[in-house]
Amino acid sequence: MNSHNPVLPLPYAPQKSAARSATWYKTATRWTQLTFVEDDPNRADPDFWIDVMKRSRSNAVCISAGGYMAFYPTQIPFHYTSRFLGDSDLFGELVTGARKLGMHVMARVDPHAVHADAAAAHPEWLARDINGDAVPHWALPDTWVTCPFGPYNTDFITDIVRELVGSYDIDAVFMNRWQGEGVSYTPAVRERFRDDMGLDLPLPGQDPSSEEARAWKTWRKQRLSELVALWDTAAKDVRPHTSVIPNLGSLSIHELDRDLIGKHYPLFFIDRQGRDGVEPLWSPGRNAKRTRGVFPDRPVGLITSVGPENHQHRWKDSVNSPAETAMWIVAGFAQGAFPWFTKFNGKVADDRWIAPVAEAFSLHALLEPALERKTIHAQVAVIDPGHPFGAQFPGEHAARHHDDGFYHALVEARIPFELVAQQELSMERIAGFDVIVLPDVVGLRPEQQTVLEAYVAGGGALVGAFESAVPHDTDSGRSDLGPLFGISQARVRPGLVKNNYIELQRDGRAGEFDLTRGFDGAERVIGGTQIVDAEVRDGADVPFRFIPDFPDLPMEEVYRRASADSPAVVTTQNAAGGRTVYFSFNVGAIFWEALQPDHGRLIKNAILWALDGPPDVTGSGPGIVELAVYRGEDELSVCIVNLTNPMAMKGPLREIIPLVGQSLSIAIPSGRQVATVRSEVSGRQFAFSVDSGRVRVDLPAIEMMEVVSVTWQAADATPSEGAS
Repeated sequence: MNSHNPVLPLPYAPQKSAARSATWYKTATRWTQLTFVEDDPNRADPDFWIDVMKRSRSNAVCISAGGYMAFYPTQIPFHYTSRFLGDSDLFGELVTGARKLGMHVMARVDPHAVHADAAAAHPEWLARDINGDAVPHWALPDTWVTCPFGPYNTDFITDIVRELVGSYDIDAVFMNRWQGEGVSYTPAVRERFRDDMGLDLPLPGQDPSSEEARAWKTWRKQRLSELVALWDTAAKDVRPHTSVIPNLGSLSIHELDRDLIGKHYPLFFIDRQGRDGVEPLWSPGRNAKRTRGVFPDRPVGLITSVGPENHQHRWKDSVNSPAETAMWIVAGFAQGAFPWFTKFNGKVADDRWIAPVAEAFSLHALLEPALERKTIHAQVAVIDPGHPFGAQFPGEHAARHHDDGFYHALVEARIPFELVAQQELSMERIAGFDVIVLPDVVGLRPEQQTVLEAYVAGGGALVGAFESAVPHDTDSGRSDLGPLFGISQARVRPGLVKNNYIELQRDGRAGEFDLTRGFDGAERVIGGTQIVDAEVRDGADVPFRFIPDFPDLPMEEVYRRASADSPAVVTTQNAAGGRTVYFSFNVGAIFWEALQPDHGRLIKNAILWALDGPPDVTGSGPGIVELAVYRGEDELSVCIVNLTNPMAMKGPLREIIPLVGQSLSIAIPSGRQVATVRSEVSGRQFAFSVDSGRVRVDLPAIEMMEVVSVTWQAADATPSEGAS
């Protein structure tokens, strides 16, 4: 796969015996998942899979056990068993093999459907449509979708949990597709929802903001959270160190009760197994950041399929591009998501996935000792609004291009950043950041506005766009961030705007980090397609103004008629040092949709101006890379992920092209000097130079990624070798 200096799999050595303790998950950092199909018991080769676990240096494994289909000799009535199992125990054989390697083991259970015999015997297990009819499985005749809120999950699946935990030496049970599909109109659900909420169930297609739909979201959240607690408690009653960890999948982490999640989820798994359509290669890292944005103290793993992923098509028993498979894994763990690969079907008709998985996992094993003793650090945090109504109604998950555009602009600008979930916005969560970014944040609670006001008053900086400065009413009151951004009044202009431009108001401005930097030769640049009409308070500055709209056809009429007037970009500075930047148009969304470099430059300039200088860690060189910074005591590591490829803006990855001419610039902490600079990938020491309180490191060609570690020593110590 790589043409230069490939990362070779490390020599395999058995793990130390996996501890059976409540903290088992802390050493489960590289996962193999094997999802069986029905004819695997007499055709799959367990020894082959044990060898794959060795080659990938996996220290944990998730194996199909039961639910829809059992791959072990179950004793539970109507627990359908693979008709090829006979007297064998495929699940148990692999559990024993993995334990001999010192691995952690998790049993996969899928409760989303049942066979016809179970459906006939237990109609109360089935999901129902609006007419009360049982819901057939959308992909397979004579199977039926189950209701997640009834006795199938609370009784039948709980019995399976007890049987697995009591019969096998496992650490956890992994629930897949457990949360159901939309609203289930069973008589029991209708009755309980009415008793609990005083309402009828929402109808298909009902407005997500309706009282019924919002009540359903609240009710569903509580019932699913209680189900997690029920299963987890049942497992611990049998084997105290075990956990039941339901896959969040399409279910947002915000859609379960936070306290129950905190008690019953020791770690999280992100079930975004690969690129969907033209999804960009930085998506794995964003998935890691989003989970950390809610629970920063919990380990998170990224599930990667060796086959292609697409929301419209499913080719599960196939193989993705080897380079893309490896980079999806690497881009995830660079941002703190430990790797997990999944293979559907225990028989291997195409083994091209094995080498890239082994290479990416071996790279993680190589880097893990250096990164695990450090924590991810960034000066910039982006507020992640998530999805306001969950995933229960069509159209709710509309594209958040405001967020996509800001995310991509920061990646291109090589500015390390983190995400903080909007629901978690508090002084405790944002106090350690120098700049908070609001791409298009609406619906803040009044107490969250107070948090941001105190943050800016204490010297923090804000960068916001579009509706972030527009007043909004919420269930708990009215929020208005306009005054923080120097805006006295703001309202969204109705409709889409065409042929919009903004004019630079340089007015003698100068400085390395001015917002107009990099626009030399340009008097105006493209504006937005959605505009906020804003009035500016005294003391605010306006470095860009809108040119009044003019026609885009006929061509003879395409010229400006009037001088620039209303504010497009507004900046403020206050006595405590806090700076704010506000874009009164959809700069993030239009950047993502049009990918014009001027919009990316505007976002970059805004962040640098708000920081009042360069980030503590930044990089330069051709191509696109993504940075992640890990800090420890007197040491710092920088991950540089190579996102450069011929289709970098579209998502597909055919080959990994070595990236040359890269350098890092790192601020030296006060009272310290550089002791060593080394590559964690090659182990070699790097030469470096020091100038104006920063250390510069020029890097050799980067394949998938490079990790540069710098150690510090007292400023009065003897300078180390390697400095120039």
